[in-house]
Amino acid sequence: MKQLSALTFDLDDTLWDNRPVLMAAEQTLYDWLCLHYPRIKLRYSLEDMWGLRQELLQQNPELRHDITALRKYSLRIVAQTSAYGDSLVEPAFAVFLNARHRVSLYSDVEPALRRLRSAGYCLGTLTNGNADVGRLGLGHLFDFSLSAASTGKAKPHPRMFEEACRHAHVCAAELAHIGDEPGTDVAGAQNAGVTAIWMNRQGVEADPGIHDHAEVRNMTELLTLLGVN
Repeated sequence: MKQLSALTFDLDDTLWDNRPVLMAAEQTLYDWLCLHYPRIKLRYSLEDMWGLRQELLQQNPELRHDITALRKYSLRIVAQTSAYGDSLVEPAFAVFLNARHRVSLYSDVEPALRRLRSAGYCLGTLTNGNADVGRLGLGHLFDFSLSAASTGKAKPHPRMFEEACRHAHVCAAELAHIGDEPGTDVAGAQNAGVTAIWMNRQGVEADPGIHDHAEVRNMTELLTLLGVN
């Protein structure tokens, strides 16, 4: 780990527990749609809307790198099939995005990020989703933030990691990526030649087909791994 000078972090389920956030955001959006566009409730349940997005993703795999575009596409279809105009798409998405940013950071996140910055690391974020650290009030703790939408490819594709190296002005050997998903964060980092650190907060069994360079359970263990006091 001594050669590392830059660190990138996944967001959802790495810096906060994302499942309750998304569940609440989905419900908030659905309630808003039913209140302002009541015909939608006659045609779609909350589960139906989730299923529609999954169906659209299967039909349009290129949308995997742009979750925002996928969600707006599904809202457009919901509007049209409920005899409403596309004008609901943007305000509906704004309702969702606002609720989607009501996160509760794990308690170890901010203190650890401050210590890593003090130790001289260049810090960035890499996400396949649409969370914005600036909107969360965390932008000052990071030097750059990249998303699948901004790079045109989603993890585990190497492009996001290559872009991270470019933004951090480092080579792959000097970058470590910390994330919770073995299939995207760990495998993606390794395939790009980046050190992969698995943030396994839930203590789940390791995927036998994917091998991280290191595993930590929380940010305190990450600091210890990196030798940051």
